[in-house]
Amino acid sequence: MQDALFDLPAAPPEHAVIARFQLGGDELGEPDQWSLVFDAERSLGAAVATAGVGEVDGNEFGGGEVVIFAYGPDADTLYRVMEPGLRALPFRPAHVVLRYGEPAGDDVVSRRVEL
Repeated sequence: MQDALFDLPAAPPEHAVIARFQLGGDELGEPDQWSLVFDAERSLGAAVATAGVGEVDGNEFGGGEVVIFAYGPDADTLYRVMEPGLRALPFRPAHVVLRYGEPAGDDVVSRRVEL
């Protein structure tokens, strides 16, 4: 589909890799867990950037878990780059959701992978 005003190609839908890890301690986990997550996030971000497959977009702590978000044009490729770093985090239970397309679309497909 083209943008009629500027005759530009439409941007491809953005896929996502959303990783959820159960933490110990209170609702936000423990400080030593935070440092492991922040270190892993920096490492994941570097790997994703080097591979040129998207970006690691941050994390969210709460409800006794941490969620790490990454986005790119191909969820499978993005996950393949991130998988070793995600599996290295010691927190369990854990899983990843691969989302194929924009979150608001009616036809969004997703797949869950247990870590």
